[in-house]
Amino acid sequence: MNFSAEEIDAIALSMKVAAFAVIVTAPIAICAALALARLRFRGKILVDALIHLPLVLPPVLTGYVLLVLLGRNGAIGARLHDWFGIDVAFRWTGAVIAAAVMAFPLFVRSVRLSIEAIPRDLDEVAASLGASRWQRFLRVLLPLSLPGIAAGSTLAFAKALGEFGATITFVSNIPGQTRTIALAIQSLTQVPDGDAGIARLAAVSIALSVGALAASEWLTRRARRKREPA
Repeated sequence: MNFSAEEIDAIALSMKVAAFAVIVTAPIAICAALALARLRFRGKILVDALIHLPLVLPPVLTGYVLLVLLGRNGAIGARLHDWFGIDVAFRWTGAVIAAAVMAFPLFVRSVRLSIEAIPRDLDEVAASLGASRWQRFLRVLLPLSLPGIAAGSTLAFAKALGEFGATITFVSNIPGQTRTIALAIQSLTQVPDGDAGIARLAAVSIALSVGALAASEWLTRRARRKREPA
C-alpha cells in the first residue's frame, strides 16, 4: 500500500496521541481504581458514576464540555493561557486530553477489577508486619495488579486510537496538527476519490486496534490463570 504524506502524518499523530493519552491517564486511573476498590467514603457511587460518564454521554458533548472548560476563553483554559501561555484547544495536546478522557473509564474499570481480585488478607498480613499504607501499595497491590494495569493500558490505547467525536469538537480537524486516523477517514469521505485512502487507513486502524485488544485479552487470561489454584 502506498500511503500519502497526509495519511502517514495522520497515522503517526494517532499513535502519538494514543500513547500520550495512556501515559497521562495511567497514574490517575490507578489512583481512582484503588480508591473505588479499597476505600469507603461518602459519595462513592457518585464518583463512580462521574468516572464512567464519558462512556454514556455523546462524545460530541464531552468534546464541547472540554472546549468550554479548556478553550482559550474557558474557565480553566483562559487561566492557562494568561498565566502560563498554554493553549490546548485546536492542538495535538488537546487531542491527547480528549482521547484520555474517553479512555479513562475503561482504564479505571480494568485496574479496579484487578485490585478487587486481590485477597484482602494479603494487605492485612502486610499491615500486621508493620508495612505502611504506601508500602503495602507498592509491594503488594501494585505488583499483583500489573496485569490489570497492562490490560487497561491496551484497552485505553485502542479507545484513544479510534476516538472521533470528542476530538473533532475540541480540537477540530486540522491537517498535520490534529487530524488523526479517524478524522482523516472522515475527511476522505467528503472527496470523490477518497475510497482508496479510506481503505488504507481503515486497514491500519483495524490492525492496530485488533492488536491492542488481543494483547488486552491475552494479559487478562494470563492474570486469571496465575490466580487460579494449581
